[in-house]
Parts: sequence; structure tokens; C-alpha cells
Amino acid sequence: MKNSAEQVLTKVPEVTLGFWIIKIAATTLGETGGDAVSMSMDLGYLVGTGIFAAIFLAAVIAQVRAKEFHPFLYWSTIIATTTVGTTLADFADRSLGIGYAGGSNLLLALLLGSLFIWHRTLGSVSISTISSPRAEAFYWVTIMFSQTLGTALGDWTADTAGLGYTGAAIVFGALLTLVVAAYYWTNLSHTLLFWSAFILTRPLGAVVGDFLDKPLDAGGLALSRYSASATLFAFILIGILLLRQKAARTAH
Repeated sequence: MKNSAEQVLTKVPEVTLGFWIIKIAATTLGETGGDAVSMSMDLGYLVGTGIFAAIFLAAVIAQVRAKEFHPFLYWSTIIATTTVGTTLADFADRSLGIGYAGGSNLLLALLLGSLFIWHRTLGSVSISTISSPRAEAFYWVTIMFSQTLGTALGDWTADTAGLGYTGAAIVFGALLTLVVAAYYWTNLSHTLLFWSAFILTRPLGAVVGDFLDKPLDAGGLALSRYSASATLFAFILIGILLLRQKAARTAH
């Protein structure tokens, strides 16, 4: 029989190519879905953040209480983190007037602080050590900060840095390629590389999402946020069904 630690860990999937494909699609959905609620529905960033924060909390509670790994629940929680991250970052950057650079620096500090406290409290930030509700709580808070940072970083790169959505996507795609190369051909910590890749997939998804739904004169394709979100959601569902994932194992 599995011990309790292994049963808790079965809620965290193995990090495979399928994991990253679904992750990038989920972060892109977070951008289009967040914009659909805050902008297309004209609810504003603060109300949108409140809506998605409630969904995020409910999803995390369900995830922590679950007895085993449920792919649809796990990815629903990931999507919840990326949608609340989109509206929260937009609220901080635009409504509060912090700006993309200020928002990115603030969120980077929060992310690093979360990882630091997690490491000091439990001794490791590796997903192979997530064997308790407290570790899961750190995991989801850290993910939420990384998703929010990714939105601000993507906007800063595409807009303030003047690279545009395509240029920003190339930059973040290249950085992810370097992380993959480091994974296979260097001795760098796999935990460090995991979190680096996890963070970088979010701004990549953000700029791809903006490219899909922003106006033509802003460098986008001007697609409907609703149709783009629905298409991405369908892609994620198909990915979950076809790219079967196993639960990660605890470190022995």
C-alpha cells in the first residue's frame, strides 16, 4: 500500500512534455479569459480579480482536500491561478499606476519571498517533497505569484520594451529553450530549472494571448476573447485526455 505522503503527492503530476504543453495553453487561456471578464465584460480589473480570487481559493481548497491526483482538478486550479494572475497584475500595473516595470519588480520580490519562506520552513521547494497540506499551500501560493509576475513581465516586454507580441514571444521561447538545454546538458539544479521554466511559460502565454485578442493596430489578430478562450479551453481538455499524466513520486 502507498503511504500517506505518496497519496498526497499523487495530486502533483510528473513534469513531462505533456505537462508543459498543457501549462502553456493554460497560461494563454488565463490571459484571454482574464481579459474577457475584466475588459470585454467591462467589469474592470478589481472586480475581475475578486471573481477569480474566489475561484482560485475554492479550487485550492478542493485540491488540498482531494485524496489523490485528479488531472481536471489540478489543471482547473492552474487555470484559476493564471486568470487571477492576469487581472491582479493588470490592476497593479494599470489601475494603481505602478507600471509594468514596477509591477514586475514587486511581484518578483513576492515570488522570491514565497520561495525563500517555503525553503526555510520545509527545507526544499522541490515538487518531489510536496507531502503535506502545508507544502501544497506553499506550492499554490508560489504558483499564483509566478503567474501574476508572468503577466506583468509579458506586458512590460511587449509594450514598454517595444518588442511587440511576436518579438516578446520569441524572447521567452528562446529563454525556455536555454532552460531545456541546461536541463539536458548541465548539472544545474532541476528544481531551479523547473521553477525557471514555470515562470517563463507564463509571460510566453501572456504575449501569445495578447497577440490573439488585441486589435490589429496594436499588433494583435483582433480575435474574439470569448472564442479564443473557448478554443484554448477545448485544447486543454483534449490535452488532458490524450496526454495522460502520472503522479509525481516523493524523493526517497
